[in-house]
Amino acid sequence: MTNQHNNQELPPKTCTIDKLVTVPEDIEKVLAGKKTATRRNGRYADIGEIMTLQGKDFVVENVYSQALGELTDEHAKQEGYENVEEYKESILSFHPGMPWLPQMRVWVHEFRPVSE
Repeated sequence: MTNQHNNQELPPKTCTIDKLVTVPEDIEKVLAGKKTATRRNGRYADIGEIMTLQGKDFVVENVYSQALGELTDEHAKQEGYENVEEYKESILSFHPGMPWLPQMRVWVHEFRPVSE
């Protein structure tokens, strides 16, 4: 398993992993295997940290910074959306008045279920 960045290069976390995925619809997507990443404006988890949703454990495999302008439809699919436009509409609906700035950076948290 290769990580794009190692933990030493990451700044301190700005929030805790229990706040990483909180929207009920997103929790359902993660549990169904349709969402394998989440983007936040801060860093909520370390690589190797465990997120527990409804009794199921997911391990964070990668954490890295990305500009909104770098998002592709593949990234949107990781988030559980068909394409970037659908993802963007969802994000803006949660954050009324937030501009979608291509240069704005977010933290990507990629995770997978912990094997039984």
